[in-house]
Amino acid sequence: MKKLLAGAMASALVFGAHASAAQTGSLKIGPWQNHVETTENAQAVGNPEAKTSLIEFVSYSCSVCARFALEGDPPLELAFISPGHTRVEYRSIIRNALDLTVTMLANCGDSSNFKRNHAMFLRSQKDWLSAAANAPQTQQAVWARADTAARINMANALGFLTKLENRGYSRSDLTRCLSDNAEAQRLLDNSAASATEFGITGTPSFALDGTLLAGVHSWDALYPLLSTRVREIQRAEAAKELPQS
Repeated sequence: MKKLLAGAMASALVFGAHASAAQTGSLKIGPWQNHVETTENAQAVGNPEAKTSLIEFVSYSCSVCARFALEGDPPLELAFISPGHTRVEYRSIIRNALDLTVTMLANCGDSSNFKRNHAMFLRSQKDWLSAAANAPQTQQAVWARADTAARINMANALGFLTKLENRGYSRSDLTRCLSDNAEAQRLLDNSAASATEFGITGTPSFALDGTLLAGVHSWDALYPLLSTRVREIQRAEAAKELPQS
């Protein structure tokens, strides 16, 4: 982890140097990690005018996704999102009732809440997945229906409601989010559409500037591709600013 963060910090300095050399005003530098917007298909974090876009396809019950949240999210935010180089969309791939319930809660309320909800669910995944696996079979059968009552029952039994209430949500707000069947169907439809459009076969998966990165499911695999793309764009921008002879 220290090695990954060190590499990200070095990259941040390199990217900043390129931007300074280009002296462009098209890419604003700032704390873009706090800029969150709800899009048609996802929650998007970062500079809306970023030259590079990344889509992360995530399933909240996916253990590899939880590993990426620990290993990849910190350097991704430090070196790419925060300076404004890359905007990241987080699209849920819903494989089961757990994914649906957690996605609805992660998105609940103002978009500014999404990042910390997203991180909390993935970083605590081991605990709530274990609790879900050890729940009585009769209760698991109820959850599998994935209807309103099932989602509320699951969220209460696995401690999701308490965790979010401790973050400032009210029980009524959480119940309202979980009871929104139109939103549940929209999320399911978006998940199916993304899987079909990009050919998603596993999570996490990534699309860089609209193209799926085949075989890329970790930060070690993603980082060199993303950093190369950002450098290429910055060099092109810098070349545009050079005095013409």
